Amino acid sequence: MEKFVNTIIKFRWFIAIIIPLITFFMASSLKNLEFEGSYRIWFGKESKILKDYDHFRAIFGNDDAVTIMFSDEDGIFTKEALETVENITQKLWETHYIARVDSITNYQYVHNDEEYPDEVIVEDFIEEPQHYTEEELAKKRAIAIQEDMIVGRIISKDAKTTMIVGRMTPKAGDDPEVSFKLRDAVLEILAPEEKAHGYKFFLGGGPIINTSFIEVAQHDGAVFTPSVIAIAMLLLLLIFRKFSSMFMSIIVVIFTFLIVLSIQVLLGFKLNNFTANVPVFVVAIGIADAMHLLWIYTMARKKGMENHRAIHYSVQKNFLAIFLTSVTTAIGFASLGISAVVPIQTLGIATASAALLAFILTILFVPAALAIVNPKIKADKDVQEADNHPVAVWYTHFLQRNAKLILTTAMSIFIVLGLGIFQAKVDSNTVKYFKESFPFRVAVNEMQEKLTGPMSYEIIVDSKKNDGIKDPKFLNTVEKFYKEFYATYPDARHVSSLMDVVKTFNKVLNGSKTVPQDQELIAQYLLLYSLSLPQGMEINDKMDIDERLLRVSASMNLVETSKDLEMIAWIEDWWKKTPYSAVVNGQTVMFAHMQHDVTATLIESITLAVISISLVMLLIFRNWRMLPLFIVPNVLPIALVVGVMGWLHIDIDMGVAIAGAIIIGVAVDDTIHFMVKYIEARKRGDNLENAMKYVMSYAGSAIIFTTIVLSLAFLVFVFSDFNPNYHFGIVTASALIIAVIVDLVALPALLILIDDRKKSLLE
Repeated sequence: MEKFVNTIIKFRWFIAIIIPLITFFMASSLKNLEFEGSYRIWFGKESKILKDYDHFRAIFGNDDAVTIMFSDEDGIFTKEALETVENITQKLWETHYIARVDSITNYQYVHNDEEYPDEVIVEDFIEEPQHYTEEELAKKRAIAIQEDMIVGRIISKDAKTTMIVGRMTPKAGDDPEVSFKLRDAVLEILAPEEKAHGYKFFLGGGPIINTSFIEVAQHDGAVFTPSVIAIAMLLLLLIFRKFSSMFMSIIVVIFTFLIVLSIQVLLGFKLNNFTANVPVFVVAIGIADAMHLLWIYTMARKKGMENHRAIHYSVQKNFLAIFLTSVTTAIGFASLGISAVVPIQTLGIATASAALLAFILTILFVPAALAIVNPKIKADKDVQEADNHPVAVWYTHFLQRNAKLILTTAMSIFIVLGLGIFQAKVDSNTVKYFKESFPFRVAVNEMQEKLTGPMSYEIIVDSKKNDGIKDPKFLNTVEKFYKEFYATYPDARHVSSLMDVVKTFNKVLNGSKTVPQDQELIAQYLLLYSLSLPQGMEINDKMDIDERLLRVSASMNLVETSKDLEMIAWIEDWWKKTPYSAVVNGQTVMFAHMQHDVTATLIESITLAVISISLVMLLIFRNWRMLPLFIVPNVLPIALVVGVMGWLHIDIDMGVAIAGAIIIGVAVDDTIHFMVKYIEARKRGDNLENAMKYVMSYAGSAIIFTTIVLSLAFLVFVFSDFNPNYHFGIVTASALIIAVIVDLVALPALLILIDDRKKSLLE
């Protein structure tokens, strides 16, 4: 170690120059940094969920759309409102990437010819609304609110709210650039209508979700990284009261995240809502290493050591501890690499490499910079006997007197809070990823309140034979499914399929809104309907080419993912009891199935992190009896936080899932610094009391200060509009605070009780 430090001091100028040069050279690639927000990034290329969805789209076309909703308190059946709908509808038809537009004006209305009752007419429901009289508009309204195919889908029951749906061309939603172009085109269409009529438009659909994901990631990356750096700089100045110490700590983490991001760009990765936060994680991780190194260095200088000797002293005291903390932190993040959720994988791997890189840069750059700068730190008589600092002495005696009470109280609190784990629920609903105040979330809530369910499910029913969807028995089963589905799930707002067209034709021609019992007649109805439709409004997105598969579309209210999965299972089980079968597909279903991946990420990553960290601790200290002292204090914080979430009925999302392993990896740092100092003191012959004084003097303050910096760094995420980031910030900061309480209160109390029974834990 002495040779290692001497080498750093000898080549201090080379190290101090080459590291910034390498960093800035690599950082030049950041000009190519891109963001990605497509729904596809959440799934691997070999994901069965993604393959099933692609197969569905290959048969039925794109289910992705941009939706435009607005309300009029006077009702939408006014000339002003209908002209607005017609204008938007026509302009959307002319918009690139839009394959089909559905609205109240171009709804294909099936009815009798008034002059020739035996003739069926299929036509746009409203054409040139400016020419309609008040009486004609009232008549149209009366007809519309009786049309099952549009009420609860594109108009509300009270006819005060309407929606225009622009269905996208195949694979248009896969490209984030297309999402931005389409959103901007829609906003350009709406601008004159908003100015002329004052309507407030609410946008939804795939392009809006994609652009929302990207814009939130860009905002968080642009705001949180400088905010965390500023907070860290301020705290470091307050702690060290030296600009040089602050600068050395900050510059290391800046070098680290610039290099890590550069590597990501060079490897072809794009930033997403999680990896955009890598710089914040790096700041939190890297500063902890630098702080411990500078803290001991400062104490050594205050004890009267000259510069080079203080550098030797600090590196020797900290090398093992910060090496272990870097390894365990890297393990915590790397354990996320097993997640099936791709952005979590990339976050874990990127940040794990950052943790190790931060250690290398800290252990090389900080000592080299100290050797060059040689900060002026005067010797302080009060620090000469730091092992007997009055606060450390008082606190050690306090722990010795109250060890049993502390442990009993702590265990009681842990048990009560921990039981809340059984109340915790996992929710991976994409809409709930955004805060209630976010524009997209506002639009979704508005849609649910005034019009229809914002969550779409595509139920693909297999009739088991070609032309089977025309079989009266099959369509009667579909109708039965409608009724039982509505009865079982009150959150179902609208269900539609070609069966509705068949019933409408039968009502118009035979006066009975039922499924006819003649397959040939059903075939004629569907043929007549398809031949009457204008170009672009075909029915080939409602069935497959062999007319074996029927697409049933259901709109549901926003519910918990567990209820989504329950509903999906119910639908598929219901059809298994018939001669037919069904599968549920669509983007909503894809993200619902992610719940399993989120739960697996939480459980498997924590398990992997605990096992891996345990093995590292066992290899280093070679004492299996010490493992619980390293692991239990760091599993407890995440267990307690999740328990509190369970009691408060706060759902676990991806933010909490990734927090688990990260908390263990970061929180164990405090335990390592505590135990390394404790073991060092006991091995040199100190009794329990003196060992505790030594630990509290040399590790206690540094642990508290690093926890404050880390907690504040993670707390900036509470200002994110992305709920997984918000929950990650709250959970991680809370767990780190709990961890430091466990490490500096419960753990010492436990060591004191163990020492009463055995001469030394180390024997």
